[in-house]
Amino acid sequence: MSRTARVERTTKETKLVVEVDLDGTGTSSIATGVGFYDHMLTALSKHSGIDLRVQADGDLHIDAHHTVEDVAIALGVAFAEALGDKRGITRYGDATIPMDEVLVQAAVDLSGRPYFVHAEPEGMTPMIGPDYPTSLTKHVLESFAFNARISLHVRVLYAGRDAHHIVEGQFKALARALRTAVALDPRVTDVPSTKGAL
Repeated sequence: MSRTARVERTTKETKLVVEVDLDGTGTSSIATGVGFYDHMLTALSKHSGIDLRVQADGDLHIDAHHTVEDVAIALGVAFAEALGDKRGITRYGDATIPMDEVLVQAAVDLSGRPYFVHAEPEGMTPMIGPDYPTSLTKHVLESFAFNARISLHVRVLYAGRDAHHIVEGQFKALARALRTAVALDPRVTDVPSTKGAL
């Protein structure tokens, strides 16, 4: 069973390709034009064990918003497609990840019902690097969750002093939660739901 997907998305604002392999080794090739976002997606791939390729060309002369958002949308669509009928998956995953002074918890349910809950400190430094607004993190996670059709809860339990750590902790916690949730459970031969479908 191949759990892979390729999504192409073209709008007047962006043109991009996203490829995922849920049974990979965490290999990635990321080029969005937004350096910090590339760093976060690389971490997501590495710590989830999901192979990820992203090539994006967006209207960065305006700002990073359209590119970052559209990549998150395409990533969610590709993730849902790669999951297929979800037969044999673990379904649930959670992780609590320290990132130096920051502690982040993420929990996922690959339920087919999109939902998103998020808590992070207010008043963070508005930018990380020259082109990543910290306000985009919530939007990225929400866009991914809704397009992947998963329930996702992400909470920063301890506020850190470094916005880089706060955001990176969220991506790494999500990665480890996804790693568990997408794993195939040898004891499960059907869809892990009393309804018989996810």
